[in-house]
Amino acid sequence: MDNHDLEKEEEMDDHVMSSLETPLRPDAFALSDDEKIAIIEGHFREIMHTLGLDLKDDSLKGTPHRVAKMYVKEIFSGLHPDNKPHARRFENKYKYNKMLVERDITVYSSCEHHFVPIIGKAHVAYIPNEHVIGLSKLNRIVQYYARRPQVQERMTMQIANELKQALQTEDVAVLIEADHLCVMSRGVNDVSSSTVTAEYSGLFEQEGYRTEFLGHIRTGTKG
Repeated sequence: MDNHDLEKEEEMDDHVMSSLETPLRPDAFALSDDEKIAIIEGHFREIMHTLGLDLKDDSLKGTPHRVAKMYVKEIFSGLHPDNKPHARRFENKYKYNKMLVERDITVYSSCEHHFVPIIGKAHVAYIPNEHVIGLSKLNRIVQYYARRPQVQERMTMQIANELKQALQTEDVAVLIEADHLCVMSRGVNDVSSSTVTAEYSGLFEQEGYRTEFLGHIRTGTKG
């Protein structure tokens, strides 16, 4: 491979975020889930056939359907707005006004450039005002935005924006640490690096609040 081809290959590997919203066509949800599964199954069968795999083999013949169902119902289920978690707000009856941190939320996402996994942890925090939401909803919001083809920077900001809307406060922090298999298993083949992204708003733009947040997630300090 000459230098020109190498530069072109590296340019294609660059992870570029085109917009804050996940790029979707206007007719993205015109088809039912079952229709999408049937179409993807046919296309994936053709991919496997092109690769030379024997689809009559007992181990492989069900793979196109399994992959199609996994795409629609599981790893890309966050594309469909019907799957968005309803984050019901509750009155902050205890008047709790200190930092609330949810650490080590598991992130399973997919790189939108190569459709390979992004695996990591998300840490989120907010400072309640008049309302709070159930702790499990913090996890569900993270998982909803993770379950789609993603760029980590976009995912971080989408989660932060959703939390601000759900909680009706600007005092929100989100930090994601993740390994990208498009870096680890192909291209540069670097298995030791990881990617960290963060979004701070409201009081978390102040150094003291950021330091406290980072202290909680780095040392596991509670209270």
